[in-house]
Amino acid sequence: MTIKEIQEEIIDEFSMFDDWMDRYEYLIELGKSLPIIDDQFKLDENLIKGCQSKVWLYSELENDTIKFSADSDAILTKGIAALLLRVYSGQKPGDILTAETSFIDEVGLKEHLSPTRANGLVSMIKQIKMYAIVQQTRLAN
Repeated sequence: MTIKEIQEEIIDEFSMFDDWMDRYEYLIELGKSLPIIDDQFKLDENLIKGCQSKVWLYSELENDTIKFSADSDAILTKGIAALLLRVYSGQKPGDILTAETSFIDEVGLKEHLSPTRANGLVSMIKQIKMYAIVQQTRLAN
């Protein structure tokens, strides 16, 4: 699936919930389904700066696509990471770099998160894009 198709799928899923508490519960469930990151990647260099909780994000190039893994010490943040990984993991670096992030606003995520969690969300997206730049450079060389 393309990034856009996955984003549209997420928008549809979130639209099924009338109440934001239900959406939070959904994010928590997503967090519980996030595959556990290997402990060897829980390094300071993989910590997302700007997050209130600890969030580790690791990427590796696999067949011209980036595979991401992540973890957090906060369950809601882990759910946000799971949502982002669903969108970006397994995609080509160039596609990640050109992808819109408007789906986050369309599901109302940023406006319903605390300011520190919203900053963390933006920091996670920035880090994903930075990894895409690094991996795209590796592919070009």
